[in-house]
Amino acid sequence: HVFFLSRFKDGLSALHFLDALQQHPNLLCPVLCHTEKQLTGLELERLFKPDFSPSGSNRRLLEGHTVGYWADYLLDCEEGQSPVTLEDVLMFATGLTSLPPSGLDPLPRLQFLDNSMYPMANTCLNTIKLPLLESYTLFKTQMDFGIQNSPGFGCS
Repeated sequence: HVFFLSRFKDGLSALHFLDALQQHPNLLCPVLCHTEKQLTGLELERLFKPDFSPSGSNRRLLEGHTVGYWADYLLDCEEGQSPVTLEDVLMFATGLTSLPPSGLDPLPRLQFLDNSMYPMANTCLNTIKLPLLESYTLFKTQMDFGIQNSPGFGCS
């Protein structure tokens, strides 16, 4: 094991990265050291950017209501008012249970579904697709069911 550590240090030294790491450990710690940071609903709300239809369209109005439902849903998840946690939501949309220090690539997106009662996700694209429903109560019920019954890579 000493041999492998020595080779690792040699590799870090080749581009003077080891020197920088030793001189400025606090600057590089957030990138190199995993720390458990509690997710917040506001953080997830800001992270997922909506792909809206053109302004003034009927669909855009429904999408606006749905983004409001999304914000309320994240708050309910954060406050324990849902069986789904924020980590479950993140896992459903990205395949991750915590945010990586370097951020997500591609940037997370919110899209909208008018042909499904349940949310869908594409974890390769970090995209969650929300159903366009007429009430928050129905939205929350369908989100809970959809997320709880998704495979989650066997990790949920």
